[in-house]
Amino acid sequence: MPVEINLSHEKERIVEFIRAQIAKYEFEGAVIGISGGVDSAVVGKLLTEALGREKVFGLILPERDSSRRTVPDSLFVCRSLGIHYSVKNISSLVRSLGIYRTKPPAFLFPRKIQENYAKALWLKTSTPYINDLKSAGGQSNRKNLAYYRTKNRFRMIALYYEAEQRGYAVVGTINRTELLTGFYVKWGDDSSDIEPIVHLYKTQVFELAKELRIPEKIIEKEPSPDLAPGISDEFAIGLCYFDLDRILEKIEEGQPLSGEDPELVEKVQQILAAVPYRSIRNLNLL
Repeated sequence: MPVEINLSHEKERIVEFIRAQIAKYEFEGAVIGISGGVDSAVVGKLLTEALGREKVFGLILPERDSSRRTVPDSLFVCRSLGIHYSVKNISSLVRSLGIYRTKPPAFLFPRKIQENYAKALWLKTSTPYINDLKSAGGQSNRKNLAYYRTKNRFRMIALYYEAEQRGYAVVGTINRTELLTGFYVKWGDDSSDIEPIVHLYKTQVFELAKELRIPEKIIEKEPSPDLAPGISDEFAIGLCYFDLDRILEKIEEGQPLSGEDPELVEKVQQILAAVPYRSIRNLNLL
């Protein structure tokens, strides 16, 4: 696990960063996509601390393949934060491009079968996440990538549509682990005005969530991009966050890797080598 941080100090530092950026660019508030996961809950809480609840708007954007927990958990987060919010199902937008027609009709199959189908597709190759990063794996895999990436881009459009009507900033929720490993969608969740937690590893986000008193059910929830049934972050990447963050930090800090499992180290190094670009464009980073 990455080095411990002073959580109280870190909270205040991020809050001041948010205030400064919102003031600098003369935004009137912030719009954030609420997924029901820990990252958006943490950023949402930091926004309320920085700007006040009345200047934070949450947008919940489920679609056909979203987890059955997405909307209830997202509503729970918004109500816990005390912010105004709206639920907008983007299935009709996704359907308008004919995207759902490339997969079996969801209503014909129980959720468990949908999840098994999605996992089987993901595991068709020996290095599924490397193929994802390289947009490789043949035409069939490229269609799968386009299938889920487009959903994320629709969400970005919906966030900016909401924000621009209000004069608000779109605030992102990408963390350092996602940034380093490319675990985000180009022109999707990498598109925002500010990224308050992009300097924190995922495991540090979990710790900050405890400091902010984010509800335990959200902290303990398995992280997921919520783009395909049953595909969690750790399943997609092929590593648990504790191993991934520990190795990432050692690599970044130039520390010896002799005590680590060589197989895990090789996997992380392969991921880092496959990431097509290292930095998110046009972001104001802490």
